[in-house]
Amino acid sequence: MYDVVIIGGGITGTTIARACSTKNLKTLLLEKDNDVANGTTKANSAIVHAGFDCKPGTNKARTNVEGNRLYPMLCRMLDVPYRQNGSLLLAFSEEDRNHLEHLLRQGQQNGVPDLQIIEAKELQAMESNINQDAIAALYAPTAGIVGSYELAIACMENAMDNGVELGLNQTVTGIDTTENGYRIQTGSRMIETKTVVNCAGLYADEIDAMIHGEARFDILPYAGEYNLFDQSTGDFTKRIVFQPPKGKTKGVVALPTVEGNYLIGPTSEGPKAKDDLRTTRKGLKELREKGGRAIPDFPFQKVITSFTGLRAKTSGGDFIIEDSRQFPGFISAAAIDSPGLTAAPAIAEEIVTLISAHVPDQEENRMFNPTRRPVKRFMEATRTQMQTMLEEDERFGRVICRCESITEGDIVDMIYRYAGAETLDGVKRRIRAGAGRCQGGFCSPRVMEILARELNRDITEIVKDGQDSYILTGKTKEVQRETSKQSVASE
Repeated sequence: MYDVVIIGGGITGTTIARACSTKNLKTLLLEKDNDVANGTTKANSAIVHAGFDCKPGTNKARTNVEGNRLYPMLCRMLDVPYRQNGSLLLAFSEEDRNHLEHLLRQGQQNGVPDLQIIEAKELQAMESNINQDAIAALYAPTAGIVGSYELAIACMENAMDNGVELGLNQTVTGIDTTENGYRIQTGSRMIETKTVVNCAGLYADEIDAMIHGEARFDILPYAGEYNLFDQSTGDFTKRIVFQPPKGKTKGVVALPTVEGNYLIGPTSEGPKAKDDLRTTRKGLKELREKGGRAIPDFPFQKVITSFTGLRAKTSGGDFIIEDSRQFPGFISAAAIDSPGLTAAPAIAEEIVTLISAHVPDQEENRMFNPTRRPVKRFMEATRTQMQTMLEEDERFGRVICRCESITEGDIVDMIYRYAGAETLDGVKRRIRAGAGRCQGGFCSPRVMEILARELNRDITEIVKDGQDSYILTGKTKEVQRETSKQSVASE
């Protein structure tokens, strides 16, 4: 029997898994897809928010500010890219300025440090490419940017290094109570556990309904479209640039990424279907118009890809972090929309506290290792390090992805780690092969060959991302022979 079963392998689930591994808790994480970080975590703004726009006294406000505080150390321990570059919320009118004053007071009430309103002259000195019509900005120096899916993957890897188990391709189909806790049914397993943590993202309401009869909360999927730009634009602004918010969203944001690209988005449309990841003409037009308002001279023609992410909102507007009164030990971390990425480390600590009420004899894991084995990035190594890496493995001398200068050795390293890469996009999210200007046009066949060889699979079994995102269906000559046989048989 497990002490904890976590349902959902996004940033919330993986940070909880790592937090559980600090204790002597027998823990299993179940993920319905073929990789972790495969939902909202892979398609968001990747911002570590300061916490000034959360309503005081809410779960969001508390966990946002605490999560922000935890980020620098967490990312250092896990060798994840993170930069505390600060954010600017622009004002274009006196009405906007009044809103900045409100957010300044709110942020101070939430405990956000070093917030200040700066005037146009200082704003232009900080960011010369920002629209000169901006009359002021709220400056939050503690905001930052992070590799969101890299962090989730790193948390899972570190959790597994400390004893947590991972079950991929495990869709939960039922949950029942037992004398000692809960029984979870997946398509292929029956699992017993003392506690359940529901952090299933867009599907958290469906998981909740499995035990409560009907869901106690609603999940409303809202779609946000993004444009990602070439690395030649990566320093167009140094900081995250917000615009005056409209409605209940943070609006279209412009920001550099930790990988050196530039990102503009998201839009906000919904509620949507839980699998609706389409990009639209309307959305892309909105990104250009609203992004152009903040930074008028931005080279929008340098876009290299567009994508859509879904976020799990709820009509209540706040994170749901609670132990069920009706079914104690069934714990929820649900409706984790923005600023969920920022809040995740703090949410994880609170969830472990809730678990402790049902597993009271838990002890500290004396063997806990808080650090992840450093990621080998050949092109970032010194000459001496490069020589050592080549002597250990000559595959570091073969460049596979020219856009990002990723070698075969880099890719193989990512396959053999805990929670290692098994798909084309899994490699991209871990080491950026295929993430550059050509978006995998050159390196994808080579990466597929490496995956097939190292995983001992036929190359037709290697998928792009999800379980059904096949790329190859067979060998050309075999398909031609089969087609010819069928043609002859029909004559």
